[in-house]
Parts: sequence; structure tokens; C-alpha cells
Amino acid sequence: MENTSTVTLLASGSLILGLIAAGLFFYFMLSQRRKRSKKESMHIEQPPANATLEPAAPEPPVNNEEPKTSFKQHSLFVVFDNPSPETTQQLTDWLHQVEAKYDPLTKVYHVPGKQPSNPVTIANAFLPGEMPDLFRDSNHEVKGISLLVKPPLRKRRNQQMIVFVDLAKQATEIFQGELLDADREPATEVTYQRIIG
Repeated sequence: MENTSTVTLLASGSLILGLIAAGLFFYFMLSQRRKRSKKESMHIEQPPANATLEPAAPEPPVNNEEPKTSFKQHSLFVVFDNPSPETTQQLTDWLHQVEAKYDPLTKVYHVPGKQPSNPVTIANAFLPGEMPDLFRDSNHEVKGISLLVKPPLRKRRNQQMIVFVDLAKQATEIFQGELLDADREPATEVTYQRIIG
């Protein structure tokens, strides 16, 4: 009889502890749901019409510098002031001087610069953008050139960007042209700094 009462006592104790554990489980589950529903209702609720709104945080000061955005490629355009056969001959000589290589498939020139894996591309500034092979036949009139280069993945590899800007400045001086940025606006020192990084 004593064994039976002990077993009954243990069984009833286990049952009571199990019910307490189940109750605690449901209590915590319900409290989590309430917290979630409060958060959701706070996001959905809008302030009443007569509520006073707090003043907006002051806007950050306007920066006059050009925004730093990522570019797929940088481009500069040199439009010749007085295109002529002499200018085309100067262009041919300059392309030889900067060691440009003509690509007959894309009909552009590539300047290896400091990073031959990312050459500076020289194309026609006017549509369709193709350049004649001036090394073989310089009987063409070129009215301007565009210089294109992909930006480096890391800033410390910007040597090619320096070459790119130098080539554009050289071309502007040699051909007495106008140097324009990608938006066809006159290029400035800010433009160069944005490219060089």
C-alpha cells in the first residue's frame, strides 16, 4: 500500500509539473504574438490629424562637389576646333607617339598605358564612333576623339586613370580643341579629380 501511494504521488507530481510546463509554454507563445502584433500595428498606424508633428531633422549641408558615383567607364571628348587634313596627320603622329594599337574589329585604338589589361580606348567622338585605320590611310577627316577607360576596382590601382587624364589634356593641347566630360560639358579640375579618385 505504501508503494502504491508513493507511485501515485510521483505520478500526480509529474502530471502537475507537466501542466505547469505546458502553461508556461503557451504563456510565452502568446506574449511573443502580442509583441509582434503591437510592432505591426505601430508600423501601420498613422498619427491622428490633430497630433503635432515633430520638426524634421535638418537636412545635411549641400555639397557643391560632384557626387561620387560609380561608373562603368569614364569618358572624355576632345572636339577639334579646326579639323583639317593637317589635324588628321597630327592625330596619326600622336597615336604613334602614345603607342596606340588599331583594332580592326571594333574600329578603335587602344593605348596600353600603365595597365595593358585595361587600355585607354580612343574612338571617334562623333557617331558611329568608329575610327579609320589612320596608320594605313590618313586620307580621312576626324573632327574629334573620345577617350574611354574602365575605372579600377581598387583606388590604389588608379595609375591608368592618371594616364587617361594626361592623354586627354595632351590631345586638347595638340589639336587646340575643347575637352568635354561625359555630359558634354567642359571638363574641369573637379572632373579630373573625380576620375583619378
